[in-house]
Amino acid sequence: MDNRGEVRAFISSRRGRLTPEQAGIDPGTTRRRVTGLRRDEVARLAGVSVEYYTRVDRGNLTGVSENVLDAVARALQLTQAEHDHLRDLARTANLGAKVRSPKPRASGLRPTAQHLLDSITGGAAIIGNTRMDIVAANELGFALYSEMYRGTARPANHSRFIFLDPRARDFYPDWERAANVNVEILRREAGRSPFDRQLTDLVGELSVRSDEFRIRWAAHDVRRHYSGAKHFRHSAVGALELVYHAMDLEDDPGHTMTVYTAVPGSSSEEGLRLLSSWAATENIAAIAREGAARNIARADRADA
Repeated sequence: MDNRGEVRAFISSRRGRLTPEQAGIDPGTTRRRVTGLRRDEVARLAGVSVEYYTRVDRGNLTGVSENVLDAVARALQLTQAEHDHLRDLARTANLGAKVRSPKPRASGLRPTAQHLLDSITGGAAIIGNTRMDIVAANELGFALYSEMYRGTARPANHSRFIFLDPRARDFYPDWERAANVNVEILRREAGRSPFDRQLTDLVGELSVRSDEFRIRWAAHDVRRHYSGAKHFRHSAVGALELVYHAMDLEDDPGHTMTVYTAVPGSSSEEGLRLLSSWAATENIAAIAREGAARNIARADRADA
């Protein structure tokens, strides 16, 4: 797999956003031909030759050491997520097509993962995969994302919902931020799982069907997404401001559990209680789980 175009676009975008002043370089008095740093300036900051850095800047990371990657990351002032992404791109360049991930199952979760979700009663909990599918949830998790289950497509997918479903603009009060974060997570996952055909297909589908997605994908921004706050506007209970924590499931590779809770005593805590009561009278969880079971059965037949 030749990922030079991906590497070149990513590094070029990071170099282009960094001004000489931000890098501590005297811009001089002559007119500059580039808006960001020049290659020779990054090379000097990284402590490597211009020829060597030019090779990296053109997308060739084959054989590049960790020390050089770290130096380039410092020179370009990469965030931790961007630094990780650069390492992922280098790993792909050095592995090529020799090592590929096994074909993922539709779910692949151990039964104990669902038991863990169901034991969480004070918050909404979901498990997602690298393609932004919701593959499992507790009842409150299904209720929180019930808008995704009003259609027939399974599994429910965050990216398709945000970019292809008009209801997402009501569900997310700050839709622009939700869209940016979604693409940044997906871009990072693409670097971590370069041989995931379903992920590649998802990116292709969204690039064709959504201008909003395509513009954001071309920016090459990446993000780590482990904790923070999110705002929702749920059709049944109104505004919710929830704190989330996400963790990778080591025994279920490629899956992440995210738990949403509300600040004690807040209106959002009352909103979650109302959502739980509402969920008890709805059939969202049963419909979602039935759809997931059909999806797993189709995958089992395809694997047979």
